[in-house]
Amino acid sequence: MKRNLLLISNSTNAGEEYLGWPRPYIANFLKKFSVRSVLFVPYAGVNLSGEGISQSYDIYEERVKSVFAGFGVDLMSVHSSDSPRQAVKKAECIVVGGGNTFHLVKMMHETGIMHPIRDQVRLGIPYVGWSAGSNVACPTMKTTNDMPIAEPSSFKCLDLIPFQINPHYLDANPQGHAGETREQRILEFLAVNRDVRVVGLREACLFWIEGNTIELKGSRKLRVFDYGQPAREYGEGEAVDFLLKE
Repeated sequence: MKRNLLLISNSTNAGEEYLGWPRPYIANFLKKFSVRSVLFVPYAGVNLSGEGISQSYDIYEERVKSVFAGFGVDLMSVHSSDSPRQAVKKAECIVVGGGNTFHLVKMMHETGIMHPIRDQVRLGIPYVGWSAGSNVACPTMKTTNDMPIAEPSSFKCLDLIPFQINPHYLDANPQGHAGETREQRILEFLAVNRDVRVVGLREACLFWIEGNTIELKGSRKLRVFDYGQPAREYGEGEAVDFLLKE
């Protein structure tokens, strides 16, 4: 499969500017593929304005546009297009922002852009996603951390990689907290979906994928979960191409 993906766990580390830590990676990714314009998918951003969803999309578009302008790259949001599917087919690069994955997937199905994005990216069109935007690159959205504020017609997503990502993966179990840890929730998923691999992608980490090659980049290790096996950890520079094997 031709695929060029940058899948980012989180947009912003505490105390940093928006898209601060992944900015050099995004810049290098866009430069490598000579990207001069991107189509942005803002549908995960539902409460940025406090006034309404459409205003939130506008705010999200401007926020991301200002960052990409620093790369010398133009940005247009798909919500501004009269024909979202045609916009996808003409796009030089697809960028999907983070936020609420349920709402993002709902809108990607309703606007009819899920399949066109999949087709374009499988032909080699570069794809950048963070948080929810990384979730939707997976076969399904079932390993999101988000509240189901909207009901998608299907949990099926872009299926650009053969495993599930759990972004913002945390090891912490705060004192006095009686709820499930992130690991326990993933193990619940695996109990029902035994043939699906899950990767816990900690913050300040990302995947750079070209074809059948995948690299972990960032300051922390990832965790790989398979049903019935102990979790394994891999750091930057270690071979993880096995993640792309079907």
